[in-house]
Amino acid sequence: MTGQQTLFGGDPEPSESDPTERPKGSKPPFEANPPLAERMRPKSLDEFLGQEKVIGPGTLLRKAVETGALPSLIFWGPPASGKTSLALLLSSQTKSRFVTLSAVNSGVKDIREAVEQAGQFRDHSGTGTVLFIDEIHRFNKSQQDALLPHVEKGLFTLIGATTENPSFEVNSALLSRCRVYVLEPLSVEYIVAVIKLALNDDDRGYGKRSIQVESDALSSLADACHGDPRSALNSLQLAVEAHPEDPLALTEEILLEALQKKALLYDKSGEEHFNLISAFHKSLRGSDPDAALYWLARMLAAGEDPLYVSRRMVRFASEDIGNADPQALPLALAADQTYRTLGTPEGELALAQIALYLASAPKSNAAYSAFKQAMNVAREKGPLPTPLDIRNAPTSLMKDLGYGKQYQYDHDSKEGYLPQQYLPDEIEGTTFYHPVERGFEREIIKRLDYWRRLKEEHQKEKETE
Repeated sequence: MTGQQTLFGGDPEPSESDPTERPKGSKPPFEANPPLAERMRPKSLDEFLGQEKVIGPGTLLRKAVETGALPSLIFWGPPASGKTSLALLLSSQTKSRFVTLSAVNSGVKDIREAVEQAGQFRDHSGTGTVLFIDEIHRFNKSQQDALLPHVEKGLFTLIGATTENPSFEVNSALLSRCRVYVLEPLSVEYIVAVIKLALNDDDRGYGKRSIQVESDALSSLADACHGDPRSALNSLQLAVEAHPEDPLALTEEILLEALQKKALLYDKSGEEHFNLISAFHKSLRGSDPDAALYWLARMLAAGEDPLYVSRRMVRFASEDIGNADPQALPLALAADQTYRTLGTPEGELALAQIALYLASAPKSNAAYSAFKQAMNVAREKGPLPTPLDIRNAPTSLMKDLGYGKQYQYDHDSKEGYLPQQYLPDEIEGTTFYHPVERGFEREIIKRLDYWRRLKEEHQKEKETE
């Protein structure tokens, strides 16, 4: 191999022929006896499990690697989906030097140092460089801009890793020069396969020990890891090393105890936050109380602010239910106040109750649509004059000018309704509110139709006078 690289991550120590030292922001090489999860990083593409759609035989990326034409890439996926391992493998397969920077503690100076080293290695030995940037979404605009001209010139191959949607966090210029690949959480089947590799590998794993473990126990552990093979391997290591007896029988109870409780994937400022609240809102709108309850539980279990969820439900009561069920809004406000009074965990039941109510209520966005249309007309038409008949007339001058002169008091009529003009002349006859044939809005339709007939009759009477 032309370029040096380590198996488990990080760039290699500079050799005597290296013209410069490691970039200050780069990760140091791993210490001796690294954790099992590091030792079990795949050594070949065939050993890289669970991402066949990205790097499996016949894929575009696999063909590019096999021909040595590796493009700049961004790997987007959850923690432990294999982003770093795949970057290492691609560097190895293309016989490139591997340098890694962390966006958490690296700055523009570190990028410039890595760029300088990449140029020196290319000029002295013809060795290409793969610059791997972990958590690239944390780089600011100036840091990303510092990478751009060198990516364009091909001085190095950039591989960025991110758990956040790169279209939100990576600027469009840099993003357009990289191919984005989405890595999925590993399935239970693949995590079981990874665990078995660790149990049987003599050099990196526990193949030299006599360990018996039931397949069901492995499946239970894999399932509890929610797509994270690193958690599975860390749990296996803890379980094995806490029981030095040989032979060792690993039970489901031992493995799950080693795992303890895995935190749910959630970032209150990231994409998953918006994914979950979107799923919750759409489940409410889709009248699926079971799904709404599940997404509510997911958010609360992951540490979401319950008052944020409560505010969204108050909004939902107006936006998606409106007058189809006029009780939805006051009940949503009552649930919000109940949580503010009781807090967690007692108050969460009120949020669950109102979520079920909102999901089960008749739906109408007529109020939302009417208000949106009225706002558009107000902006487009500008300050249209108020009809004289409905203007306020607190002074004699205003009365002399005709303010409120023809106004009729609706309560003086038998029906409590007297047809009059309330909209400005320029938009008279415009209808914003179109209630639906659902829930209480059925009654509203009947009332509006009745008042419309009275208005038409009144208009005909005026025409015949």
